[in-house]
Amino acid sequence: MALPMTVFAVEGLVNNPFEYGATVSGAAFCNRAEESGYLLRIVDNSLRTFVYSERMMGKTSLVLRVLESLDREKYVAAYIDLWASDDEASFITATAKGISLAMSSDVSRVLELAKKFFARLAPTISLDDEGRPKLGFEYNPTAEQARKGLEEVLAVPQRIAKETGKKVVIVFDEMQRILEYGDDHVERLLRSIIQMQKNVAYIFLGSQKHLLQEMFLNRKRPLYSAANHFPVGPIDVAHWLPFIRAKFETTGKKIDDPVIRRICELTQGHPFYTQYLCHTVWERLAPGKKVTPGDVASGLQVLLDREAKAYSTLWETLTVNQRRFLRGLAFEERELSPYSIGFVTKYGLGSPSATQRISGSLLKRDVIDRDGRFFIISDRVFRLWIRKRKD
Repeated sequence: MALPMTVFAVEGLVNNPFEYGATVSGAAFCNRAEESGYLLRIVDNSLRTFVYSERMMGKTSLVLRVLESLDREKYVAAYIDLWASDDEASFITATAKGISLAMSSDVSRVLELAKKFFARLAPTISLDDEGRPKLGFEYNPTAEQARKGLEEVLAVPQRIAKETGKKVVIVFDEMQRILEYGDDHVERLLRSIIQMQKNVAYIFLGSQKHLLQEMFLNRKRPLYSAANHFPVGPIDVAHWLPFIRAKFETTGKKIDDPVIRRICELTQGHPFYTQYLCHTVWERLAPGKKVTPGDVASGLQVLLDREAKAYSTLWETLTVNQRRFLRGLAFEERELSPYSIGFVTKYGLGSPSATQRISGSLLKRDVIDRDGRFFIISDRVFRLWIRKRKD
């Protein structure tokens, strides 16, 4: 995926108001009022939920926005990124780091708190490559020591709630990494401990929807039914209209609602791709000008050209039937169920059972995602690229 273009703020040059490719916050964040309200109720009532969606739908941005809105006099909010973890020991240190940093912004105080709650992990403060303080742990346990340490670390949120009188919220991001630890011990212990805690809310999210659903919706997994489940979908055009219009107008450019609707039609309201296309259209538009349908088409072509090599490489790795299936999704959208005889016959897929195997393989590769009884191509620009192909 192409990296976001950077526009520097120099005299006479206005920053591009559309952000994509990283966590979005502040004025760059579009709506999600309903979703934010739901998560605030989860936090306030000390409940547990797992948040899932397609890739790059803005789950992390949404959750961080909710955490930032909390009153620090009443809440301790810890964000724990598990992406770099690969075993129980790294899960333990990631959790300890997230909790410690959540309790104070003062370096000395952070170290003091880390020593108080996580003395076994030997916390230290060092300087990173840019000279900024960095919290670390000199923790290299045996398997048995890690299991004991895990229980102690998971008990800390309840200790903090009791000692401070504040509500605690723990966010585990990239939760699917736990499935790669070799066994389900972390899942089992996590379930047994968190279900007994009071005044502690848990939010689980991750970037691989099918793996996260495997953890929380599979009856055979330890975390089955351990949390409510909350899907996050695309943003409705009704919310994009004022957001996109304001971004253009406040930067000296114009766009009409029908053109915004066309953008949302192309991106299907997906936050990443909507901001990505708007960013490109804005970048190419002269100050004081109004966006035309032709400008949108030209902007889209820029995205298609940028990604053409990556898409061609991906396309060449697919089987003939996988290509046929994706072409069907790109053109039919919700007109035909991909398991229907009409879809199977129209795209030469052989049988519904063959289509099930094809969809399963593409789901595992994150090329498609499930949307109720239908499927959707995860990369909205790839979907449009497929529609332009002749083979």
